[in-house]
Amino acid sequence: MKITFLGAAHEVTGSCTLVECGGVRFIVDCGMEQGQDMFVNQSLPVSPGEVDFALLTHAHIDHSGLLPLLVKNGFSGAVYATAATCSLADIMLRDSAHIQMSEAEYKTRKAQRAGRPPVEPLYDLGDVEALVKLLRPCAYGEAVQPAEGVAVRFTDIGHLLGSACIEIWLSEGGETKKLVFSGDIGNTRQPILRDPQRIDSADYVVVESTYGDRTHGAERPDYISLLAGAIQRTFDRGGNVVIPAFAVGRTQEMLYFIREIKERGLIRGHDGFKVYVDSPLAIEATSVFLQCDTSFLDDEARAILARGVNPLYFDGLETSVSAEESKAINADTEPKVIISASGMCDAGRIRHHLKHNLWRSESLILFVGYQAEGTLGRALYEGAKEVRLFGEDVAVRAEVTYLPGVSGHADKNGLLDWMLGFTGRRPVQVFVNHGDDTACTAFAETLKEHGFEAMAPYSGTEYDLAAGAFVTLTEGVRVKPKEAAKRPKPMNEHLAALIAAAERLLEAARGAEGRPNKLLRGWTERINKITKDMKG
Repeated sequence: MKITFLGAAHEVTGSCTLVECGGVRFIVDCGMEQGQDMFVNQSLPVSPGEVDFALLTHAHIDHSGLLPLLVKNGFSGAVYATAATCSLADIMLRDSAHIQMSEAEYKTRKAQRAGRPPVEPLYDLGDVEALVKLLRPCAYGEAVQPAEGVAVRFTDIGHLLGSACIEIWLSEGGETKKLVFSGDIGNTRQPILRDPQRIDSADYVVVESTYGDRTHGAERPDYISLLAGAIQRTFDRGGNVVIPAFAVGRTQEMLYFIREIKERGLIRGHDGFKVYVDSPLAIEATSVFLQCDTSFLDDEARAILARGVNPLYFDGLETSVSAEESKAINADTEPKVIISASGMCDAGRIRHHLKHNLWRSESLILFVGYQAEGTLGRALYEGAKEVRLFGEDVAVRAEVTYLPGVSGHADKNGLLDWMLGFTGRRPVQVFVNHGDDTACTAFAETLKEHGFEAMAPYSGTEYDLAAGAFVTLTEGVRVKPKEAAKRPKPMNEHLAALIAAAERLLEAARGAEGRPNKLLRGWTERINKITKDMKG
């Protein structure tokens, strides 16, 4: 009966943990790393074909993104998750496959020009389709037995539609231990979703720590007023509000807020302003939100639906699916709101919108979610004056700010409050993961201050759940930073134009043979005068 920590150890993304019990092996989450990789992660110590099944806490790519690769490499077991998670994972992983395939196609074209072999995508749509056939929807509160000696139950954790913490009962040699994975714990009093539900007993807990070292603020902000104010001041100066948002979760929250802003008429002088959702994935995900069982929603969202009102739709909402529709957004000179993915600005159409708006002092880049270390979003959030987009340096003149307190993650106080809910049987050991090095270490210390035995394991750490002892205790191995490639500073556009003009002048001078001497002398005098002015 053993647990091995693999991904999201002293990092925020790439969640993956291996559990073994009585000859059964399974993983909890199989996520893709996003942003800068800070620590070396141990690979799965068994072949994918030897993994009997998988449990998925929620559909975000940093928890689900490598499941198709697992299937590609031989995994054929069931993947258990809530019904909403299964629906969202289907569309999100298809989108991820398209990205993998597009990137591989681009790299292959470059490789072929250099005489190198083609690049294979990490996985493709066929791998995703094979995975989707393995998804097994489960209801909240339903007891499921995926294998002999293993029972599980999913409980709403309020982070994303369908997100769950997972209770796992492991039985071996006449002994049973209860292991709880928190998944990503949601923030309280957020729109659309219910608050996180508590678990009252466990022998062991694996808890996330994304905001383990900080809080969202003492009081819950008035999101509607703050967002309306940001839109008003940006529109008044003729700019666009660009919101980098995760396609699933945060985009729907923004639509929910803007619908109320429009309903209450909070924006003055810009009647009928347009809101563009520029993300095919976000459009599909919004459909899942609207079609899900209303038991997944909070009381306020259900009340809006009961009035016959679509909580995620309003006049002026425009969606763009094709590349042509996306490009047309920036041709529209009217002030507007643009919501696009990815939320951390590392990929997707948001980068095009940043290219068109970062240099405009009248525009606003509004962050509404966590920005991981090493991402473009984090660089902008921390005050970068210039960024690189599509091979060009782009000056950052736009206003860059954030909507405080808008997060799908519980803060330090919310995490602690959830942990203090273990009033029936307190865990004998808490493992803190899914937080950067500072956050997970700090939250482990906070838990110790409240009487918990807690530590933040590095990748490769193994713990015997039956014996209550570490088998292997690893130290973190930091990824060596790549030397930044030295590149010349790009030429000022006006200087480039001057040099181009001088080159055309030289070409014209060489072709002036046979022209009248008087004309040649006149041109020479004018050029000499310009040269003297430039040197002076």
